[in-house]
Amino acid sequence: MRRFGQRIRLRPDAVEAYEALHATPWPGVLAQIRLSNIRNYTIYRDGLDLFAAFEYVGEDFAADMAAMAADPETQRWWALTDALQEPLPDREPGTWWKTIEEIFHAD
Repeated sequence: MRRFGQRIRLRPDAVEAYEALHATPWPGVLAQIRLSNIRNYTIYRDGLDLFAAFEYVGEDFAADMAAMAADPETQRWWALTDALQEPLPDREPGTWWKTIEEIFHAD
């Protein structure tokens, strides 16, 4: 199992719309998250900053993320959510959310 933390910003006018989408996530998107071996997925908000944390339990992260990106319902969901976000300028090339380094964990 591998843990991930990620950051992104919301557009200033998008907080209400973003939270409304996540108050009733689409069942197909939730199913794809699970099929892509993501567990314990949480998004936190502090002002306009979003922080996501999740555990990856699969064997091939790149393949699982490619499968998620190829899912038509997830693509429709991302079209809505991506329009509300402002990616951080120092994220890795080709990514939307910035992955941040884990420096401490305790069970």
